[in-house]
Amino acid sequence: MPSSTHASATSDSVQVSSLLEIHDLHVSFRTRDGDVHAVEGAELSVDRGSTLGIVGESGSGKSVTALTVMGLTRFPNATISGEIIFEGTDLVKLPNNQMQSVRGKRIAMIFQDPLSSLHPLFKIGWQIVEAIQAHEDVSKATARKRAIEALREVGIPSPEKRIDSYPHELSGGMRQRAMIAMALVLKPDVLIADEPTTALDVTVQAQILDLIRRLKDEYQTAIVMITHDLGVIAELADEVAVMYAGRVMERTSRERLFTVPELPYTWGLMRSIPRLDAPRPGRLDSIAGLPPSLIHLPSGCPFHPRCPYVMDVCLKVEPKLEQSEPGHLVACHLQVEERRRLGRELVSQHGSRSDER
Repeated sequence: MPSSTHASATSDSVQVSSLLEIHDLHVSFRTRDGDVHAVEGAELSVDRGSTLGIVGESGSGKSVTALTVMGLTRFPNATISGEIIFEGTDLVKLPNNQMQSVRGKRIAMIFQDPLSSLHPLFKIGWQIVEAIQAHEDVSKATARKRAIEALREVGIPSPEKRIDSYPHELSGGMRQRAMIAMALVLKPDVLIADEPTTALDVTVQAQILDLIRRLKDEYQTAIVMITHDLGVIAELADEVAVMYAGRVMERTSRERLFTVPELPYTWGLMRSIPRLDAPRPGRLDSIAGLPPSLIHLPSGCPFHPRCPYVMDVCLKVEPKLEQSEPGHLVACHLQVEERRRLGRELVSQHGSRSDER
């Protein structure tokens, strides 16, 4: 990951090395059944023009982390601590009225389900125009022209006509493109894409990923790609963070992750992916058990109930995210050399996807 020179400060403005940095982020929600610890001590960063991939199963804290960056988890029952440093400003401490000027304009988000994220009673053009006028003092006619151009840039045919369509009148791929157009029309510095290809067919998935890559290259936008699919990570990411039970458990470059992965949970994710360049197995491997309850987490390492390499220390002591080698952080009690040996064996047996981009 990009090296950080972050240091604590008494004011909201600090000197950082990356465009967006997350430090020791904790997010929990009070419920009748107890506190849901959705994010626990997350450490992440992304630079301008690069892509950070965040991967993990449902409930691992990926989306909550993204929503917290956007300031969308500030509920009465939420407790948020840590720092989200964007160009020297801590977004966690930023008042709601100032956060509104960042959200959408400086940091934009593509949500997982565009049909539920787009308002069903308003035409997509109206929604894009509203986003422009909320942040810029331009006429409705000017904003409409920009909305049409944004729809054209994301590959929507006949944007002059499609701009007056309601969300339900568009296909899933077109709705996703419309949401990308809305997110990018203000040329944000950071684009968060939360499972942008879920529920799309593989052809449309490829088109959406190509679109995100092209837009990143053209505008030098920092991309945070959230997914459960390591294939998407292999396609787009420069850096990768593997999350489990609200924690970042492994963090390294894409090339390193797909050549020497060092986390048993990462190995489980990689074994579950079918490959087209290898003999078809009788059955795909899966990770045993289920993700833990975020209300009643197991003691020690949160992955130990599902880990085939569990040791006594795993039951009692939670591993810290520590450097295995420069740029590679891992939270695991296995010895480094043992982790590397097992990781290389996995790659040799299942192949590496690091060169598929």
